[in-house]
Amino acid sequence: MADGDAVREPVVPRPALENIRAVLELEREFAERRSLSDRIADAIAGFVGTVAFVLCHVLLFAGWTAVNTGLIPFIPPFDPFPFVFLCLIVSMEGVLMSTFVLIKQNRMGQRADQRAHLALQVNLLTEREVTKIITLLQAVCERLDIREAATDPEAEELAHVTAVDSIARELEERLSAGEGDC
Repeated sequence: MADGDAVREPVVPRPALENIRAVLELEREFAERRSLSDRIADAIAGFVGTVAFVLCHVLLFAGWTAVNTGLIPFIPPFDPFPFVFLCLIVSMEGVLMSTFVLIKQNRMGQRADQRAHLALQVNLLTEREVTKIITLLQAVCERLDIREAATDPEAEELAHVTAVDSIARELEERLSAGEGDC
């Protein structure tokens, strides 16, 4: 690199920034539409998956064990070994925590489905737009008498409307026949 060449930071193009803002707005709207119970379930499920949750349990179990084995003399044991009451509480907690996690996963799955449907719609629209652009470019090439471009077989094939349903059926047939297995 020459002395006068400055290192340029990568610049995010304006359309990409607009897309980022649009995605953030969609996500904000989705988050705001959640019910209070969904927000509570998300908060609980989010806390369950943290190191703080694990540390709280380690401290709780250590304290429970210390109290109920008589290591802390000024607190009388209330759940002697084999800690039946602790097992009951942990079992109930496990059921509740897994339910909260499943609620959150279900909502995440619904959101992923919504995103996939949006992506499909955008892709279908893009396919139509590109097909139209190819058709127009072929017309321009013919008008300008550029024979190589106007007679390109691949461009000719791509200029036809794509039958998305046929492609989907073909893909499903091949996948179910095991052709996609590695």
